[in-house]
Amino acid sequence: MKRFTFLFFVSVFFSLSVADAQNPSPIASPAPTPVASPAAKRSLEKSFIKNVFHDQVTIWTSPFKPSSYDSKWVVPVGLGAAALFATDRYTSDWVSRNGGLPVISHDVSWFGKPYTTGGIALGWYLTGRLTHNPKARETGILALQALVNTGIVTEVLKQATQRERPNAGAEGDGDFWAGGSSFPSGHSSSVWSLATVIAYEYRHTPWIKYGAFAAATAISMSRYSGRNHFLSDIVAGSALGFGIGRFVFKRYHDTDLDQPRPKTTTWLRPVIIPYYGGHTHGVGARLVWNF
Repeated sequence: MKRFTFLFFVSVFFSLSVADAQNPSPIASPAPTPVASPAAKRSLEKSFIKNVFHDQVTIWTSPFKPSSYDSKWVVPVGLGAAALFATDRYTSDWVSRNGGLPVISHDVSWFGKPYTTGGIALGWYLTGRLTHNPKARETGILALQALVNTGIVTEVLKQATQRERPNAGAEGDGDFWAGGSSFPSGHSSSVWSLATVIAYEYRHTPWIKYGAFAAATAISMSRYSGRNHFLSDIVAGSALGFGIGRFVFKRYHDTDLDQPRPKTTTWLRPVIIPYYGGHTHGVGARLVWNF
């Protein structure tokens, strides 16, 4: 009974994190001004640490806010997580009996490591700066912010729960407070926070949106097939990453970036302009790059 109560509380916490994204606190919504300053729209980098601090305050205090309790999220996630937890031993044994995929799973889960997800987010940000693409730039910085927030919450929960991993010892029962680090799955939380920011930023580009979620699902499940985590660890981590990623996007996204972007030339997209000399009857072309 103690386990079910504990898991339900954690599940409710995850639900509140997601639900709170629908009603961001005033911290991230400053009073509108008659004319938006271009510099203000580029302040995400300057206020990165301050924004992370405000995010953490909102995330950790959300369970104590009556307005955060949304049955649309709390009840389904709480019941679903409790059911997964009750069947963890059986689903883990099924993988053990039928054989895991340790090599393949290890290769796939590599993409969920912190330096990989962080590298992708940083690469997205640098690409946005080099190509003068504000959407890519915002995607990168918000993805980094979501990863930092997710990493902090995940690590705190791991230290608080200390759940055994399924491959720990002969039993692998997944007991809590046993010196482990299984709950929640860090790979799942990280990759889902990254994928959620990317998917929401490019929600009108189906192959990016669904590709990001598909990749996050594959990486998360690789932690199950490799017997690194129980299913409840993965679902909890995925819910945590999705909730925080969505929260960060909703709070800091610049809606002006949703407008169609005029076509420009960059060093990655040069333009070739052909020409014809009437007097000399010569032909040629000019290559245009913008730096």
